[in-house]
Amino acid sequence: MKHFIEIKDLHAEAEDKKILKGVNLKVGSGEIHAIMGPNGSGKSTLVNVFLGNPRYKITRGSISFDKKNITKLSPDKKSLLGLFATFQQPTEIPGLNFGQFLRTAKNIHLQSRKQPRINPSKFAKTAEKYMKMLNLGENFLSRELNKNFSGGEKKKSEILQMAILEPHIAFLDEIDSGLDIDSLKAVATSIKTIAKKLGIGIVLITHYQRLLNYITPDFVHIIDDGEIIKSGKKDLALKIEKTGYNSYIQ
Repeated sequence: MKHFIEIKDLHAEAEDKKILKGVNLKVGSGEIHAIMGPNGSGKSTLVNVFLGNPRYKITRGSISFDKKNITKLSPDKKSLLGLFATFQQPTEIPGLNFGQFLRTAKNIHLQSRKQPRINPSKFAKTAEKYMKMLNLGENFLSRELNKNFSGGEKKKSEILQMAILEPHIAFLDEIDSGLDIDSLKAVATSIKTIAKKLGIGIVLITHYQRLLNYITPDFVHIIDDGEIIKSGKKDLALKIEKTGYNSYIQ
């Protein structure tokens, strides 16, 4: 079954400042969309509003999932529907074992779908497969969540969470920032492989075309001043790389 997230005429503000000014976007499971734009254009705000961050107030428009209005749904309920988002700067949580956290989250998702819990050995085997793909050490799950993780490890841990939770739609907010070339390749290859295997609809939020050297998007969108002003195929990202955003921004 194909799932869809649809954002219609979305307006949002934070601290009385208007940031999103009419975003329209439709993403289906199995599709890869890239959203590009200059700093301050509204990219990360879109992710936060999609996720349900209470710092942002929706003033107009709607977000629907499989034709059900989820605009006012809390982040945990959106997660249980099969929606996922990464953070630009994941929070360190000292004392929380990453593996226990991730297995608990997986079981909560399974329970919500009335499926049997995953046993520790199956969980470990599944996680080990994805950790190998992401070039993460064997003891990674025994560490405290994001504590003393390098920038690359934090980004990889987000992708590992996506792989384990198996969402229908995932927004990845600047997943390429702070990565060296080897980590970028590992993360990009993993995203592509996991998305294809699980049929996840991916929205890549990025400044740079370099991520798209390793992941070919089905659609590319340019956002500026809180609106998507141009959409196209991968060649649009290549044009941005050559000419910058100025040729598209009024």
